[in-house]
Amino acid sequence: MTESTDLGPEDRKIVTLARSVRARNAVPEGAAVRDETGRTYAAGTVALESLKLSALQTAVAMAVASGATSLEAAAVVSESATASDADRAAVRDLGGPDTPVLLAGPDGTLRSRVAAG
Repeated sequence: MTESTDLGPEDRKIVTLARSVRARNAVPEGAAVRDETGRTYAAGTVALESLKLSALQTAVAMAVASGATSLEAAAVVSESATASDADRAAVRDLGGPDTPVLLAGPDGTLRSRVAAG
């Protein structure tokens, strides 16, 4: 495991934002992404009867809806051991295959860092 303090300040920020959304909204996952200008977008899991999105899919959608044209990084805070294929695909669609996806546990400890591609 990698401590979140091993991350750079900008990556630590999106992990912290993701963790905050998860805790504040009492959802299974929190996520945050950073776009090409440094703006951040944080979101939680969406579980409506007619719409189901993971936290990371929601954060990517928020970035797109706000005019982002690329992503620098993405973070998910979850109990899950891996970032899902669908989550990595959403990041890849906007940020490209080399965009890092950080997965942290609920305590903010980094579990993995993988490329979206």
